[in-house]
Parts: sequence; structure tokens; C-alpha cells
Amino acid sequence: MKPVVGVIGSAHLVENRFAVQLVGERNLQAVADVAGALPLMFAGNPGMTEIGALLETVDGILLTGARANVHPTRFGAEPHVRHEPYDVRRDDVALAVVEACVARGVPLFGICRGLQEMNVAFGGSLHPEIRELPGRINHRMPRLESGEVHPDLEVVFADRHAVHLIKGGEFARLLGCETIRVNSLHGQGILEPGRRVVVEGIADDGTIEAIRIADAPGFALGVQWHAEYDPQRNPINRKLFESFGQAVRRRRNRGV
Repeated sequence: MKPVVGVIGSAHLVENRFAVQLVGERNLQAVADVAGALPLMFAGNPGMTEIGALLETVDGILLTGARANVHPTRFGAEPHVRHEPYDVRRDDVALAVVEACVARGVPLFGICRGLQEMNVAFGGSLHPEIRELPGRINHRMPRLESGEVHPDLEVVFADRHAVHLIKGGEFARLLGCETIRVNSLHGQGILEPGRRVVVEGIADDGTIEAIRIADAPGFALGVQWHAEYDPQRNPINRKLFESFGQAVRRRRNRGV
């Protein structure tokens, strides 16, 4: 039997009227195709998701990227309309899920917002616009001169900068190298790492791109780039999802 990976949803309004929980299909496809698991969407809403029951059901958790930022009050900062939207119900679920997964040894993989949630769950802080910090580049997705998002996804998700991995770290071990190139589609990023958050990958401008949770009994890694976009053909992202898949299979087999 295939292992099951819970994939968190995000609040979204369809036609500005219909409230839905949304998961990007590439996340689901990456879990199915590369991790070799059954993706199971769950609501980023504490009124619908009971974490204990969730973690009894799944063998791993994928925290996806999302348009909404983690609410600043979660790390002692002030909210601002410029940095909206927020998704406070997802915050409630995701931060608790991070802590519960690490405590129970449930494999956890955080992507983009997911990495940020892992950091905040362990007491770290975020900056709403990394590009505004001295010496940083613009990590947001490419746009046309008109300001519209570039229509070609191959351009939007193209590798845009290097990430230097810590020698001897978990990422360097999994990937078999110490420098990789990744896509970049985020505004918010890690400012101060949380307790137990080990920084394992850094961009040339100092932006934190890869983390692990120290002393976690299971897989507990996060990346700032969108690894779910192309793991079927990108060797770096494929290795990450394959490693996550191995971890969830090990957990499933222990429970048989």
C-alpha cells in the first residue's frame, strides 16, 4: 500500500464569492510522481482539521507555498496592508502541524511559505520584503515591463540564482554537491532563524534558502524555492522529493 502525504490547503475566493481550500496541482503531482505517495489534501483551517487525527492518517506532511504571508503577529511584528493577503487560519494549522510532526517524527517537507512556517513555529522571524534589505536582490517572480506576471511559466520558474549548501550538511549529503541553482518566487523570507532551525543553504545575497530542524527524529527539511514545479525533470528537486518519499515509506512500513 502506498504511503499517504497530507498536503495543506490555503484559503481562496473563487470569483470573489466562493470560499475554497486550494492546493496547487503541481504539489499533488510531485507527491504522486516523485515521492511515490498518495497526496491527501487537508484544510488549512483549524475548524476542519484536527491535527491528532490528521497525523494518525498520514505518513508525511507537505507544507506548500501560497500567496498569503504568515501573519506578522506570529513573530512579534506589525501587520501592514502592503504585505497582505494573510491567511491566519492556515497559520493556526501549519504552525501547530510543524511542532507536532517534529515531536512525533512524522516526515515534514516545507516549500516557500512552508519553510517560513517551519521557522516561525520554532520562534524565528520573517521579513515581508527581502528585497528591501541592504544588498539583497529581488526574489519575486519575473514580470513584464507592464508589471504583469510573465506569461511563460518556463521563464517564471527558471533557475535564477545559486544556493550554497553547508559542507557536510543534510542537503549537501542528499544532493551530492555544495552549490545548486534554483527558481525564485517569493517576497517574504527568513530574517532571524528560530531555535532548532539550522541554516543549510544561502543565496549569494545572504537570503536563507534551505533549512533543517535540529535533532528532529524524522525528515524535517524546508526550501525557499518552488521544488514542486519540476521534480519530474529537475535533478535537484527530484532528489528532494525522492528523499521525502523514502522517509514517508519508512514511516508507513514501521506502522504496518
